[in-house]
Amino acid sequence: MSILGLKKKQPKTFKVKVITMDAEMEFSCEVKWKGKDLFDLVSRTVGLRETWFFGLRYIVKDTYAWLKPEKRVLDQEVPKDSPITFHFLAKFFPEKVEEELVQEITQHLFFLQVKKQILDEEIFCSPEASVLLASYAVQAKYGDYDPNFHKPGFLAQDELLPKRVLMQYQMTADMWEEKITAWYAEHRGIARDEAEMEYLKIAQDLEMYGVSYFAITQNKRDTDLLLGVDAQGLHIYSPNSKLNPNKSFPWSGIRNISYSEKEFTIKPLDKKKDVFKFYSSQLRVNKLILQLCIGNHDLFMRRRKVDSIEVQQMKAQAKEEKARKKMERQILAREKQMREEAERAKEEMERRLFQLQDEARLANEALLRSEETADLLAEKAQIAEEEAKLLAHKAAEAEQDRQRFEVTAMKTKEEKRLMEQKMREAEQLAVKLVEQSEKRLKEADHLKQDLTEAKDAERRAKQKLLEITKTTYPLIAAYSTPPAPPEAADFAYESASTRLDFKDSDMKRLSMEIERERLEYMEKSKHLQDQLKELKTEIESLKLEEQQQQAGVYSLRNEARGYVQEPVYIPHSNRNSAYMSQSQMAFFEEV
Repeated sequence: MSILGLKKKQPKTFKVKVITMDAEMEFSCEVKWKGKDLFDLVSRTVGLRETWFFGLRYIVKDTYAWLKPEKRVLDQEVPKDSPITFHFLAKFFPEKVEEELVQEITQHLFFLQVKKQILDEEIFCSPEASVLLASYAVQAKYGDYDPNFHKPGFLAQDELLPKRVLMQYQMTADMWEEKITAWYAEHRGIARDEAEMEYLKIAQDLEMYGVSYFAITQNKRDTDLLLGVDAQGLHIYSPNSKLNPNKSFPWSGIRNISYSEKEFTIKPLDKKKDVFKFYSSQLRVNKLILQLCIGNHDLFMRRRKVDSIEVQQMKAQAKEEKARKKMERQILAREKQMREEAERAKEEMERRLFQLQDEARLANEALLRSEETADLLAEKAQIAEEEAKLLAHKAAEAEQDRQRFEVTAMKTKEEKRLMEQKMREAEQLAVKLVEQSEKRLKEADHLKQDLTEAKDAERRAKQKLLEITKTTYPLIAAYSTPPAPPEAADFAYESASTRLDFKDSDMKRLSMEIERERLEYMEKSKHLQDQLKELKTEIESLKLEEQQQQAGVYSLRNEARGYVQEPVYIPHSNRNSAYMSQSQMAFFEEV
């Protein structure tokens, strides 16, 4: 066996992993492939034609490098891993994105890369601009804002703002989302490529956009500086300030750039200006700086020339593509609008149908209720008719009773009038009897007084007569006349006694008449009292009958009306006007 047979066969291919901003791809490459072959394969796979902006970047120790197109891949300082990892990124940035970026895929890759640089704080962005850029990023991702679909919290999983901005203000995630959504709602109608282009147009005005920074020193004093390379030229910065350069060298003002190992020399086009020299510590970094300077300068000069046939075709195709997409978007928007209108009309018809169904259901229910109500009303009407007949019958009976009670009441009133007349006559008679009794009492008192006086006078006369008789009779008999015969004396005595007897009989007769009249008066008074008691009893019975009649009339009226009313109260004043007063009755009772 020969020594050559013992040697291990070298592989004819190697594996490569390419990471773009939105995808990862793996390729099997031939050993003899150059960097251009791999780059063209990736560009074709992605669909990219504006290849001059991009490159394949890889990590070398503590820095990065770009794959050179003219050298074989394995001959460069690429990692020895399998697969070899490359990042497909924008190497050069346009001055005006709207004019230079033709393809939509180019815009999309630039948008993703610039967005990542802003979020990673490789490009400084103010909080206000960050919120505005975030709103365009949301528009590019989610389309038009729809409050019914994009509920609060729909941005919770998206990284939209730099951490520096989030830490700068004491605001919650919901507050930031509310601010971004307020701007996002105003971008309605903007397509994804338009939103990404608006994002890049705002980002290209940021100071650190498209700038590659390198640490350098100046002269032998080893003053630390920063070199910035971008599409405009070269810029010298202080280490602590990447926003405002201390000195700038535009590509239009640079005549030549050269380096010798670690020393760089920038020769201005104006020979009167001094040559600027700076130093870099690593040879690999110097090569990278020179590579970026050459590429940016070539693009700078290319922009100021007439576009090549390829670029013109690309722009024409892009213009046609944009016009076609715009037309498609307009058609889609019209179709969407028509579909929305049709859906709204459908919803309106469905709503109207449901409404009509509800109305029909309600109408049927109302019809059923009305039929039930009609039946119930008919039944109630029949019952009411029967009740009306019954009430009419009762009303007729009540009217008859009322007329009968009215007749009875009229009779009662007439009887009451007669009784009142009798009462008045009885009162008048009582008054007369009282007056007569008082007069007779006065006469009896006078007669008694006269009788007493007469008896006193008779007694005094008898006494005086006896005295006179005793004292004068003997003298007369002795001196004047002869004594009378006994018959004469007896006659005189008898005559005197007769006169006295006559007076006594008158007094007795008078006393008997007075007694008789008193008895007659007492009998008349008793008889009158009996009559008054009977009259009082009749009046009370009439009062009871009248109250019963009135109660019967009211109860009949209430039955005719369908309700019962309380008995009518007769005021005391009316009762007194119809009958005797209590004082008069008491008087007759005393009598």
